[in-house]
Amino acid sequence: MINLIHPTAIIDTKANIGNNVSIGAYSVIDKNVSIGDNTKIKEHVIIRENTSIGENCTIFQGAILGEIPQDLKFENEHSILTIGNNTTIREYVTLNRGTKDRGETNIGDNVLLMAYVHIGHDSEIKNNVIIANSVQVGGHVTIENNAIIGGSTPIHQFCKVGTFSIIGGGLRIVQDVPPYIMAAGEPLKFIGINSVGLRRNNFSIEIRKNLKLAYKYIYNSGINTKEAVKKIKTNLSKIDEVNNIVNFINDSNRGIIS
Repeated sequence: MINLIHPTAIIDTKANIGNNVSIGAYSVIDKNVSIGDNTKIKEHVIIRENTSIGENCTIFQGAILGEIPQDLKFENEHSILTIGNNTTIREYVTLNRGTKDRGETNIGDNVLLMAYVHIGHDSEIKNNVIIANSVQVGGHVTIENNAIIGGSTPIHQFCKVGTFSIIGGGLRIVQDVPPYIMAAGEPLKFIGINSVGLRRNNFSIEIRKNLKLAYKYIYNSGINTKEAVKKIKTNLSKIDEVNNIVNFINDSNRGIIS
């Protein structure tokens, strides 16, 4: 299959371009960039060195991928940006590569980053995540599989957003958001489990019932989080989803939202 590369595009000879790749006008591809098969790079995209992009991705105009971190401690050490397969990066998204802390910023498979999203250094955006327009993600952030972040939401560095959680738009995330929940309000608060998302993804009634009970202990029982975790471990089924909640809370460094 033939690559469609506009004559004004600038591509370093040390870049590795796959099959059936298109690269639009005035885009710049640096050395040590890898672009997988069937990926489409539109106009005025800049992809800096040590960036790897998977197959079947679409990078819209004006995106800047793999630029150095906005971290004053960065000393030009080797670090990378990796992007998985089937991921869409919309207009003017900026993705910074890692620092010596992790060495890598990672974007997973089937991710949608809408226009003007920024992902800071050493962050990990896992699979099937949707991040709406103008979300600003600080360094060292983890967003787990299938999470959805509403538009114009800043996420404080080192925060973690749990799997299948959904965050309302225009809110601040300054603590960890546990899995399977909806969060809204200022300050950000738990408002219930993500029932619609869980049903759409074929979580059984039994699983959803256990998740509701787990979060009842955490948020509506009048006991502290440590005691709530003990109740969950004692009284609820030891299914994977409940274990995920317990492990998420135990591993939290910033504490969970209220």
